[in-house]
Amino acid sequence: MASTTDTHRDVPQRAGSDWLRDALPKLVLSPSLAIVLVFVYGFILFTVYLSFTDSRILPSYGWVSWLNYDRLFSIREWKIAVVNLLIFGALYIVICCVLGLALAILLDQKVRAEGFIRTIYLYPMALSFIVTGIAWKWFLDPGIGLQAVVRSWGWESFTFTWIKDSDMAIYTIVIAAVWQTSGFVMAMFLAGLRGIDNEVMKAAQIDGASSFALYRRIVIPQLRPAFMSAFVVLAHMAIKSYDLIIALTGGGPGTATSMPATFMYSYTFTRNQMGIGAASATIMMMSIAAIMVPYIYSELREKK
Repeated sequence: MASTTDTHRDVPQRAGSDWLRDALPKLVLSPSLAIVLVFVYGFILFTVYLSFTDSRILPSYGWVSWLNYDRLFSIREWKIAVVNLLIFGALYIVICCVLGLALAILLDQKVRAEGFIRTIYLYPMALSFIVTGIAWKWFLDPGIGLQAVVRSWGWESFTFTWIKDSDMAIYTIVIAAVWQTSGFVMAMFLAGLRGIDNEVMKAAQIDGASSFALYRRIVIPQLRPAFMSAFVVLAHMAIKSYDLIIALTGGGPGTATSMPATFMYSYTFTRNQMGIGAASATIMMMSIAAIMVPYIYSELREKK
């Protein structure tokens, strides 16, 4: 009889401990979740709201509907920033993918000191874009960088002034960004290469497939998920590029390397046009969402 009573007494205790065990992760994560909801998504919604107001130096709540967006797309600096982003983004993504794939294929040949070489390729990604921008600014400066060094070796006619040339400055941003990120893309492709079934490749080699045909018809098509991941990562990094540009060129000469991110900062905090700055930030967010949402949807559909 006592044993039965003890058993009934233990049931609520076990139920209470089970509830605590299930609820504990939620209780621990709830403060972080609340902070993210308020300070990330809450401020995103607040920025979108400001884009429809007449806010200038401080937030204002006078509703102007789509006026800020109409004004935004009539501003010459914004059009230049969008064109610069298209040039930079296209070159950045294509060169990073081609270079990253080439490096991954090279390392996949089981070369000696692979770990050391892989670390060397990946090291630039450990640096901040500010450090990268300053380093490349010194390297490309005609007075103290590459041009000065080559001329000191005797080639007095050598000229490399891209960073000072309004037509070529945008390509210095591409060079610095590719240098920093191509190793990361290499690591993504290398992981994809190591996941390919070797039996399929051996069968193709037995059938007489050349190395070029092997990679073109078998290897590269199976790297589609790696290509998609690389595209998403690089595209959103290109859209929100700010620190590299500010450190390397400051958006100049003039507006030659201005991007939507630098435009947004300038109009919000320098020109005191918060409504237009918020509108440009909203456009940037929508651009990133246009890339991320289809990618996430396709990933979830494949899992199902």
